[in-house]
Amino acid sequence: MTSQISLLADFGWNNFFASQLDLGDPGVPVRVMAVHRDRLHVAGPAIDTFTPPFTDTPGDDGSAATVGDWLLLDFETLRPRKLLQRRSLFKRRAAGTGRKLQLIAANVDTLFIVSSCNQDFSPARLERYLALAREAEVTPVVVLTKADLADNPGDFAREAAKLLPGLLVEVLDAREADNAACLLPWCGRGQTVALVGSSGVGKSTLVNTLIGMDQAATQGIRADDDKGRHTTTGRELHRLPAGGWLMDTPGMRELQLTDAGSGLDELFADVIAAARNCRFSDCRHETEPGCAIQAAIASGEIEADRIRRWRKLAAEEVYNTETLAERHARSRVFGKMARNAMADKRFRRGE
Repeated sequence: MTSQISLLADFGWNNFFASQLDLGDPGVPVRVMAVHRDRLHVAGPAIDTFTPPFTDTPGDDGSAATVGDWLLLDFETLRPRKLLQRRSLFKRRAAGTGRKLQLIAANVDTLFIVSSCNQDFSPARLERYLALAREAEVTPVVVLTKADLADNPGDFAREAAKLLPGLLVEVLDAREADNAACLLPWCGRGQTVALVGSSGVGKSTLVNTLIGMDQAATQGIRADDDKGRHTTTGRELHRLPAGGWLMDTPGMRELQLTDAGSGLDELFADVIAAARNCRFSDCRHETEPGCAIQAAIASGEIEADRIRRWRKLAAEEVYNTETLAERHARSRVFGKMARNAMADKRFRRGE
């Protein structure tokens, strides 16, 4: 039994997952290595196979198995029969009116937020990922690539470090193993790290360097705008020489926030604290008298750009978290108010 636990630990198994097993539970623990359209690639001690897609509760998008999940397989059929509770989960709302929930990654310990020391560097984009990481209680590490192409890479590092107190920022050339060695403390036995970032920032190159082989396809950057070509098309776990697991995700230029309210509050704790000192509880932080936010901007305590980014992300989070039914109800209320206003206007004109 000890040997079995030890082998499971190599895949990221720990007491959190073990505590969910009933005594004598006849199941084979496996981890989801990759998700394909019609099957899951799962692996564990002495097992590496494909199984059909699995959803714990039919019709519930949030209970579908995703990369990084732990499943229990039936001993005889090796078909999945139970999805274990997750330690962390990254998700987003899909584009379109259906607003279907898309699961990105589960049971991640550390999130490498990859950007580059060129035109792609964007505090607003970094804040999106930081909010998601804090919401999921996953340790974020900002990884700034292409340091060899920048005159002053330290400027990018200082700009990123300002986004969150105590934020870990590493600057490197993703092609060099010696440079990437600074990331090894998060890549040890049983640890799971995920990479996120926009297309062309060097994620695939970094994956190759950390793994020690050209397992992920790479493409160069376009000279006209420093943008790279998207290369990763699916999510999967890669085994790391240090004993951990690395999850590469497709480049997403716009990762929308969903159910990330507490993550935003933590990321913008300085803004939230200042807002509590506004004279009016419903202050819009624009021209109202006694607005603590505007006072903080005037004193230089908080940058105006940071306030604008906070407003945008907060509005986006509310919009994406709102259910379709709630949105329809709000639209009906707004439409009724508009019709009443127009009727009142016509009445006053004597029409």
